[in-house]
Amino acid sequence: MRKRIVIALGGNALGDNLKEQMAAAQGTAKAIVDLVEAGHEIVIVHGNGPQVGMIETAFETAARADQHFPVLPMSVCVALSQGYIGYDLQNTIRKELDSRNMQTQVATIITQVEVDPADRAFENPTKPIGGFMSKADADVLVSKGIPVMEDAGRGYRQVVASPKPINIIEADTIKALLASGQIPIAAGGGGIPVALKDGQYRGMSAVIDKDFSAAKLAELIGADMLIILTAVEKVAVNFGKPDQKWLDTLTVAEAEKYIGENQFAKGSMLPKVQAAVSFVKSASRRNGSHGEPHTALITLLSKARDGIEGRTGTVIKA
Repeated sequence: MRKRIVIALGGNALGDNLKEQMAAAQGTAKAIVDLVEAGHEIVIVHGNGPQVGMIETAFETAARADQHFPVLPMSVCVALSQGYIGYDLQNTIRKELDSRNMQTQVATIITQVEVDPADRAFENPTKPIGGFMSKADADVLVSKGIPVMEDAGRGYRQVVASPKPINIIEADTIKALLASGQIPIAAGGGGIPVALKDGQYRGMSAVIDKDFSAAKLAELIGADMLIILTAVEKVAVNFGKPDQKWLDTLTVAEAEKYIGENQFAKGSMLPKVQAAVSFVKSASRRNGSHGEPHTALITLLSKARDGIEGRTGTVIKA
């Protein structure tokens, strides 16, 4: 059955440098085009954690070496990451489409995502960016007033504010591309964080979690399904413990119960489950008891098609 699907692709899945990103994008392209070939409408949202940190560091280094180089605001760093990640994704997807004699077009949309400047997240940075570092390197950043956090047992990373998205400015543009049969790549890196000031959207110093932006976008364009891709095939409770349990399905109520029990790692599985719950609840409010139930799926990229067909992954439903 044809579905309108928003896919959230993790920034870490795209590698830590340009060479890794090109290789990863090729595998991503095959999985995406499989879904298009199956008849689904697809919107791609991607993360940018390693990439936006690399961009920020590069310009800071250049500014220290030459005062004529600016230190870029985080919103501009996000915009740059949208461009160069989107460039690789759309070209590799285009190549895969051509190899199958499919005429579908794909385009990257530089996407602004509105946030509330009064969001409490600005007071408590929690979003990891950049590469992983040792405790010693992290301590150096902390001594300079730069916040860091331990990221799910994988090392330390710099953190920035991560407000929740309240609107996708280019949502109508994305819907227009879908209506013309194209594949939009949108809200890259969670979108460029902006807030309305003096009648104009202005950039904010933050990085929005791409899973929450994907959920908001899925809500605004009337998607049937949100797919959040991660490093495991299914969500688990008691992860890494002897009584670990993989979950095939989760109701909203069950997911919220597990969130309350701190079953999901912050900066890792937690935002994915929260974003999935957010989309399912918004879809339920929008549709009531009418129409096909809207669901979210958390799984591996390589298992996305199997997950849509109900053979794997964790499905979150109302």
